[in-house]
Amino acid sequence: MNKIILLGRFTRDPEVRYTSTGKVVCQGTIAVDRPFVNQDGQHEADFIPIVIWGKQAEVCGNSFAKGQRILIEGRLQIRSYDAKDGSKRYATEVIVSNFNFIEKKASNTATNTNASASTASQNDRGMEAFGAAVPFDEEIPF
Repeated sequence: MNKIILLGRFTRDPEVRYTSTGKVVCQGTIAVDRPFVNQDGQHEADFIPIVIWGKQAEVCGNSFAKGQRILIEGRLQIRSYDAKDGSKRYATEVIVSNFNFIEKKASNTATNTNASASTASQNDRGMEAFGAAVPFDEEIPF
Protein backbone atom coordinates (compact mmCIF):
# COMPACT_ATOMS: atom_id res chain seq x y z
CA MET A 1 0.00 0.00 0.00
CA ASN A 2 1.33 3.44 -0.93
CA LYS A 3 -0.34 6.04 1.30
CA ILE A 4 1.08 9.21 2.84
CA ILE A 5 -0.50 11.70 5.23
CA LEU A 6 1.42 14.92 5.90
CA LEU A 7 0.81 18.11 7.86
CA GLY A 8 2.98 21.02 6.78
CA ARG A 9 3.26 24.63 5.67
CA PHE A 10 3.67 25.92 2.13
CA THR A 11 7.18 27.25 1.56
CA ARG A 12 5.89 29.52 -1.22
CA ASP A 13 2.59 30.22 -2.94
CA PRO A 14 1.35 27.12 -4.79
CA GLU A 15 1.72 27.38 -8.56
CA VAL A 16 -1.25 26.54 -10.79
CA ARG A 17 -0.79 25.88 -14.49
CA TYR A 18 -2.48 24.07 -17.35
CA THR A 19 -0.92 21.24 -19.36
CA SER A 20 -0.94 21.23 -23.16
CA THR A 21 -3.95 18.88 -23.00
CA GLY A 22 -5.89 21.34 -20.82
CA LYS A 23 -5.55 19.56 -17.46
CA VAL A 24 -5.02 21.79 -14.42
CA VAL A 25 -2.15 21.02 -12.04
CA CYS A 26 -1.00 22.71 -8.84
CA GLN A 27 2.56 22.25 -7.60
CA GLY A 28 4.19 23.38 -4.41
CA THR A 29 6.49 22.42 -1.58
CA ILE A 30 5.49 21.94 2.03
CA ALA A 31 7.78 22.00 5.06
CA VAL A 32 7.02 19.15 7.46
CA ASP A 33 8.55 19.37 10.93
CA ARG A 34 10.46 16.37 12.23
CA PRO A 35 9.25 15.09 15.63
CA PHE A 36 12.65 15.52 17.31
CA VAL A 37 15.41 18.08 17.73
CA ASN A 38 18.97 17.81 16.42
CA GLN A 39 22.16 17.87 18.52
CA ASP A 40 21.99 21.68 18.73
CA GLY A 41 18.43 21.58 20.11
CA GLN A 42 16.95 22.93 16.86
CA HIS A 43 13.89 21.55 15.09
CA GLU A 44 14.47 20.37 11.53
CA ALA A 45 12.04 20.05 8.66
CA ASP A 46 11.73 18.06 5.47
CA PHE A 47 10.76 19.94 2.30
CA ILE A 48 8.42 17.77 0.28
CA PRO A 49 7.20 18.57 -3.25
CA ILE A 50 3.48 17.98 -3.79
CA VAL A 51 1.35 17.77 -6.95
CA ILE A 52 -2.44 18.18 -7.09
CA TRP A 53 -4.51 17.55 -10.22
CA GLY A 54 -7.98 18.59 -11.43
CA LYS A 55 -10.55 20.71 -9.62
CA GLN A 56 -8.69 20.30 -6.33
CA ALA A 57 -5.67 21.96 -7.98
CA GLU A 58 -7.71 25.09 -8.72
CA VAL A 59 -9.10 25.19 -5.18
CA CYS A 60 -5.63 24.77 -3.68
CA GLY A 61 -4.09 27.46 -5.87
CA ASN A 62 -6.87 29.94 -5.08
CA SER A 63 -7.05 29.18 -1.35
CA PHE A 64 -3.50 28.72 -0.06
CA ALA A 65 -0.51 31.01 0.25
CA LYS A 66 3.03 30.82 1.58
CA GLY A 67 3.15 29.88 5.27
CA GLN A 68 -0.36 28.39 5.47
CA ARG A 69 -0.78 24.93 6.92
CA ILE A 70 -2.29 22.09 4.90
CA LEU A 71 -3.09 18.47 5.69
CA ILE A 72 -2.65 16.23 2.68
CA GLU A 73 -3.32 12.60 1.84
CA GLY A 74 -1.80 10.97 -1.19
CA ARG A 75 0.79 8.59 -2.57
CA LEU A 76 4.54 8.75 -3.07
CA GLN A 77 5.69 8.82 -6.69
CA ILE A 78 9.26 8.46 -7.92
CA ARG A 79 9.69 9.15 -11.61
CA SER A 80 12.65 9.46 -13.90
CA TYR A 81 13.31 11.69 -16.89
CA ASP A 82 16.17 12.55 -19.23
CA ALA A 83 17.75 15.95 -18.59
CA LYS A 84 18.84 18.30 -21.38
CA ASP A 85 22.44 17.17 -20.91
CA GLY A 86 21.38 13.54 -21.53
CA SER A 87 21.71 12.33 -17.95
CA LYS A 88 18.93 10.45 -16.20
CA ARG A 89 17.30 12.36 -13.32
CA TYR A 90 14.84 11.27 -10.65
CA ALA A 91 12.04 13.24 -9.02
CA THR A 92 10.28 12.24 -5.80
CA GLU A 93 6.92 13.89 -5.05
CA VAL A 94 3.62 13.28 -3.31
CA ILE A 95 0.59 13.04 -5.60
CA VAL A 96 -2.24 14.46 -3.49
CA SER A 97 -5.62 12.73 -3.56
CA ASN A 98 -7.23 14.79 -0.79
CA PHE A 99 -6.37 17.84 1.29
CA ASN A 100 -7.85 19.72 4.25
CA PHE A 101 -7.68 23.31 5.40
CA ILE A 102 -6.03 23.67 8.81
CA GLU A 103 -6.28 27.43 9.29
CA LYS A 104 -8.08 30.34 7.69
CA LYS A 105 -6.38 32.54 5.13
CA ALA A 106 -4.96 35.66 6.82
CA SER A 107 -6.58 39.02 6.03
CA ASN A 108 -4.08 41.80 5.47
CA THR A 109 -6.40 44.76 4.87
CA ALA A 110 -9.05 46.44 7.00
CA THR A 111 -11.62 45.89 4.25
CA ASN A 112 -11.02 42.15 4.26
CA THR A 113 -11.20 42.09 8.05
CA ASN A 114 -14.55 43.88 8.03
CA ALA A 115 -15.87 41.55 5.35
CA SER A 116 -14.70 38.52 7.35
CA ALA A 117 -16.36 39.83 10.51
CA SER A 118 -19.58 40.43 8.60
CA THR A 119 -19.52 36.92 7.17
CA ALA A 120 -18.78 35.43 10.60
CA SER A 121 -21.74 37.25 12.19
CA GLN A 122 -24.02 36.05 9.36
CA ASN A 123 -22.84 32.47 9.97
CA ASP A 124 -23.51 32.83 13.71
CA ARG A 125 -27.06 34.03 13.02
CA GLY A 126 -27.67 30.95 10.87
CA MET A 127 -26.73 28.68 13.77
CA GLU A 128 -29.51 30.02 16.05
CA ALA A 129 -31.83 27.26 14.78
CA PHE A 130 -29.65 24.75 16.65
CA GLY A 131 -30.22 26.36 20.06
CA ALA A 132 -28.31 28.68 22.36
CA ALA A 133 -24.53 28.58 22.42
CA VAL A 134 -22.94 26.88 25.44
CA PRO A 135 -20.19 28.99 27.08
CA PHE A 136 -16.82 27.25 27.37
CA ASP A 137 -16.80 27.29 31.18
CA GLU A 138 -20.08 25.39 31.50
CA GLU A 139 -20.60 21.67 31.24
CA ILE A 140 -22.38 20.24 28.25
CA PRO A 141 -25.75 18.84 29.46
CA PHE A 142 -25.42 15.21 28.34
